[in-house]
Amino acid sequence: MAPGTNEKQPTEAKDDERVTALRRFAAAGRNWRRAQLAGSAALLAIALTGGAIAFGASGNSGTAPMASSSAVSPGLLASGSLDASIASLQAHLRTQPKDSDSWATLGLAYVEQARTKGDPSRYPQAEKSLKRALQITPGNDQALAGEAALAAARHEFAQALTYADQALKQNPYSADALSSRIDALVELGRYDDAAKAADLADRRKPGVPVFTRYAYVRELRGDVKTARQVLRQALSTATSKGDIAYVSAQLGLLAWNQGDYKSALDYYARALTADENYLPALEGRARAQAATGDRADAIKGMELVVSRYPLPQPLVELGELYEDRGAEGDKAKAEDQYALVEAWIALARANGVNADLDTALAAADHGDKAEALKAARAEWARRHTVHTADALAWALHVNGKDKEALPYARQASATGYRNASFSYHLGIIELANGQKAAGRAALTKALKLNPGFSPLGARAARKALEASK
Repeated sequence: MAPGTNEKQPTEAKDDERVTALRRFAAAGRNWRRAQLAGSAALLAIALTGGAIAFGASGNSGTAPMASSSAVSPGLLASGSLDASIASLQAHLRTQPKDSDSWATLGLAYVEQARTKGDPSRYPQAEKSLKRALQITPGNDQALAGEAALAAARHEFAQALTYADQALKQNPYSADALSSRIDALVELGRYDDAAKAADLADRRKPGVPVFTRYAYVRELRGDVKTARQVLRQALSTATSKGDIAYVSAQLGLLAWNQGDYKSALDYYARALTADENYLPALEGRARAQAATGDRADAIKGMELVVSRYPLPQPLVELGELYEDRGAEGDKAKAEDQYALVEAWIALARANGVNADLDTALAAADHGDKAEALKAARAEWARRHTVHTADALAWALHVNGKDKEALPYARQASATGYRNASFSYHLGIIELANGQKAAGRAALTKALKLNPGFSPLGARAARKALEASK
C-alpha cells in the first residue's frame, strides 16, 4: 500500500489548519526550553498532517534566498496539479504496487509538496516511496534522482551529489539528476563545477529546469545579463501554465535583486496570470510592493502567503514589515512571526532537515544571537557558499566579533554576486572595523543596487551612512 494513499489531499482548509497548528505550537514553545521545543516537533508534525505521516517522523532560495528550484518538472507546479498528480499516483499504486517508476515519481512529488507547502513532514513519505522503488528495481535512475532531490531538500548536499552521480551512471540524460547535480554543486559552493554541470545539462537535456539553473549559476558569478537572457529565452519557449509561472517568477526575482521593481511586478503579474496561487510569485509581488512603498498591499500579500505556507523567509519578511509600519500591536505581531520561524525550524529538524542556515539567518536579527552563531558555524563547516559566508559574517557581527566577521563578509561577495543584503552586511562590518571609506562605499552600493532590499535593513543602512559622515 502506498504511503498515505488513504489520506485526503491537502486543500486550502487543510493549509489553514496546518498554520493554526504551527501557531499554537509556537505560542507554547515560547515558554519551553529549546530542547523541549525540538523534542515536541514530532507531535506538531502529526498535527500538521492530520496524523497522516507514513513510516517515520525534514530550507533560499529558500529556504535560503536561492533562485534554484527542486528537480520536479515545473509543469507539476500549476495550481492543483501537484496534489492531483499525487492522488493519481496513489490510486495507481494501490492496484500496481510493483511499479517502481511510479513509486519514484511519487517520492519526487512528495519532496516538491513539502517544499512548496512548507511542510517538511512530507519528507519521510518521500523517503519511504523512494526506498520502495529501489527495493523493487535496484539502480532505478528515477528513484536515485529522487533521492538526490530529497537529500537536497534536507540540505544534505554532499549526499545529494552522490545520488545524482549514481543516477547519471544509470541514465546520463536524466533531467532530474542533471538538475539536482547542479543544485548540489551550487549549495556546496563549488561554483566552477556547477557552471560546468550546467553546461553539460544544457547540452544533454535543455529545458526549463536546466535553463533556470543555468541562469542562477550565471547570476551567482555576477553575469546578470546572461542570466536574464537565458530566463527570457526559457519563458519564450514555455507553454504550460506551470512553466510560465515558474520562469516568470524567476525573472521577477532577478529584476527585484537589481532594484528594477517595475519589471519585477510585471513578471510576477505574468506568473500569477498563469497560476493565481503560485507561492513564489505571491511572495515576490509582496516584496516588490514593499520596495515601492506600497506597504499596505505588501503586508496584505505577505499575510496571505504565510497563512498558507509558513516558511521562514516570508515569516521573517512579514515580521519586518510589521516592525517597519510600527502601528499599535505591530511589535507583538512581528514577534509572533519570529516565533513561528522557530517552530518551523524545530519541525524541520524533527523530519531530517538540516536547518542551521535558516536558524542563523533568522536568529541573528530576531532571536538568540548565540544560537545564530552556533548554527552559522555548523553550516560553514559543511559548505562554503556565498550565503553561508554572509550568514556567518552577520552572526559574528551581532555577537560583537567584527574582526573575525570581515573576511567572511568579503568572501560572500567574492564571486561577483550582486546582492544588496550582502553589501549592507559588509558595509556595517567594515564600519565596525574602523574602515570608514570602504564601509560607506558598500552601504552606498547596497542602496543603489536595491534600495528596498529590506524595510529594516535599508533603514539601518541609511542611518549608518548618515552617522558615518
